Amino acid sequence: MSINLLNFDADGMTELFSQMGEKPFRARQVMRWIHHFGAQRFDQMTDLAKSLRIRLEAEAELPLPSILHDHTSNDGTRKWLVDVGQGNAIEAVYIPETNRGTLCVSSQAGCAVNCRFCSTGHQGFNRNLTTAEIISQLWWANHALGYDPRDTTSPRKITNVVMMGMGEPLLNYNQLVPALKLMLDDNAYGLSRRRVTVSTSGVVPMMDRLKDDCPVALAVSLHAPNDALRDELVPLNKKYPLRELMAACQRYLTRAPRDFITFEYVMLKDVNDSIAQAHELVALVQDVPCKFNLIPFNPFPESGLTVSTPAQVRAFGEVLLEAGIVTTIRKTRGEDIDAACGQLAGQVLDRTRRNERMGEQPLVFTPYTKSAKADNENLNTEHAVISFEQMQSQIEQQKQGGAK
Repeated sequence: MSINLLNFDADGMTELFSQMGEKPFRARQVMRWIHHFGAQRFDQMTDLAKSLRIRLEAEAELPLPSILHDHTSNDGTRKWLVDVGQGNAIEAVYIPETNRGTLCVSSQAGCAVNCRFCSTGHQGFNRNLTTAEIISQLWWANHALGYDPRDTTSPRKITNVVMMGMGEPLLNYNQLVPALKLMLDDNAYGLSRRRVTVSTSGVVPMMDRLKDDCPVALAVSLHAPNDALRDELVPLNKKYPLRELMAACQRYLTRAPRDFITFEYVMLKDVNDSIAQAHELVALVQDVPCKFNLIPFNPFPESGLTVSTPAQVRAFGEVLLEAGIVTTIRKTRGEDIDAACGQLAGQVLDRTRRNERMGEQPLVFTPYTKSAKADNENLNTEHAVISFEQMQSQIEQQKQGGAK
């Protein structure tokens, strides 16, 4: 069987080439050809000895991804549906902005965490992706976007990578870490630790391991201010409750490249968006240096959930801001091609039979009864959450779309 060279980080490639009787610098050369220059064939690696190229052709392979669909949004967001075999396909999304380009990468075919507001989880779970399948999303995006490292006048198209696509990255830890190391390696993609982010729903033991093995920026999918609600929204919370999660965040900060944790918080109408819950959230994170990213919910029919109103999102964010917490609202991108947060679905042959067990019944939540409507109406809206005004029309569109 041919050896898939996309599965190896620098240490793995050096060990492989040592077993082949080759010097360590040959491993670095090959890595650079594959990941930095985007070589697709061994005969393109012109500074290798011909005998080594012939041997690699016989013993190794570079099985680059097959793209099933390539969609571009009206706002420039681009989404690829990537074939990973056996009827499964995953999605990767490129989000261009003025001063950076962010690639959202998947780590699993489906997701077993089953967060209630995420359409990926509703599809169920098939398998973990290999290191090759993770890193090939970055390889392909560079290729598709026309990035040429030989052209020193051309700006890098992908400046940031976020492991926020399909799947829970830390439940695929052994395949994730080599991919992260390739992203950081100067002989591969050369990204800084501050520009590579792993998003997790709170797999506490793996957060501790990542801190020691490959500390990159960390985002935690929080979505609730207490265990009772988070148990409903993020079932993993039953195994790793909030007290353990907050402690793990504090431990991670001792090695993190940034001096804060990013908390992701999807805004769900009458579920987790009241003023009382915002104050509860402030108390929860008071000992964790952090920033909050409030995410307007992207409705899908099976969820039984709706998006919070713009006024409520603003009021909720005001509470966090007044407590001294940096708070932003994620700008919705790629909604028209189902590339927004929580919309990635791909194609998954669910071996967990989740939908069969759940009977395809939409989830219905009891509204939170402590909402403070009067407080909401009396807030000074001039001191609004960062980027809110630019998002208001998109949120309204989401709300209308979810009501259809």
